[in-house]
Amino acid sequence: MDILSLADRSWPVLRRLMGVHAQVYRLTNGMIGHRFPGVPPTLLLDHVGAKSGVKRTTPLVYTDDAPDLVLVASKGGHPRNPAWFHNLRAHPDTTVQIGSERRPVRARIATAEERDRLWPKVVDTYSGYQDYQDRTTRQIPLVILEPRPSEARP
Repeated sequence: MDILSLADRSWPVLRRLMGVHAQVYRLTNGMIGHRFPGVPPTLLLDHVGAKSGVKRTTPLVYTDDAPDLVLVASKGGHPRNPAWFHNLRAHPDTTVQIGSERRPVRARIATAEERDRLWPKVVDTYSGYQDYQDRTTRQIPLVILEPRPSEARP
């Protein structure tokens, strides 16, 4: 069975599970949902639909590259980038929640040099990213979330 066709058919269920994850994360102020044993850490990404303008929240694995955070727009190795990636390109100023902390951030796509440096780090966070990259012909983008200049921490 083709894993991508299975993923496409499973997407409605996965979307509901991600919605429940985000709700539990928010309701428990990150006590449940940020970290699970044996699973990489997860943040909640707020983003606004590029076309719809609808506010959304997506739980995503992240890699810490202080003071920045790094997201991987893998969509499980799907040929297309995930919707949240397109939304961030249209509306780069947003917020994330990491555990109980909310942070204002600005999203940008990693340069080629940054991607070369960060790719081993994200694969170290979650080894499945390399499988996803091997599964697709597109180069999976890395998204860097920088503290917003007006609210940068020392």
